[in-house]
Amino acid sequence: MTRRSRRALPATLTSLVLLAASVLVAVTAVQLALGEPPWLPYDSLVDRLHSTPWSAREVAVAGGVAAAIGLLLLLVAVVPGRPRTAALDQHTAVSVRGLRNALRSAAVVDGVESAAVKVRRRRVRTVVRTRRAVVDGLDDAVRTAVESRVGEFALARPPQVVVRVKALRSAR
Repeated sequence: MTRRSRRALPATLTSLVLLAASVLVAVTAVQLALGEPPWLPYDSLVDRLHSTPWSAREVAVAGGVAAAIGLLLLLVAVVPGRPRTAALDQHTAVSVRGLRNALRSAAVVDGVESAAVKVRRRRVRTVVRTRRAVVDGLDDAVRTAVESRVGEFALARPPQVVVRVKALRSAR
């Protein structure tokens, strides 16, 4: 049960472009039906399109742009998004955001100023910052704490925990 992102931004942009085009065509149709001058000069637009040969550069460019946009939208629809949940077992899951926050709080052991955690499918990367001059053993303490918290979640596929320690420089 892995929920993935919904691709809301591409869907919203596509729908807004199609809505704008539909509104423009509808307003022009109503203006033509009422005998008013339309926003889109229909006659000159049709004359321009009929007089443009298929071998014209503008037709090739417009076709290429339309094909590129179509392929991009198809690629965005087909490629899966980032997982939003991590599977605990076959029927339950935990949000990746919640897991990341729990692991971040577990990584703040004695001597750690702050921690940043990235959760991926197979790896949890933890970067901790400390003001200690000697950081020996701190990475092992953080790794043990984070692995312990990962164990509490009982994930279906426990990730590998990678810890990096950064010593903050004093401003003296």
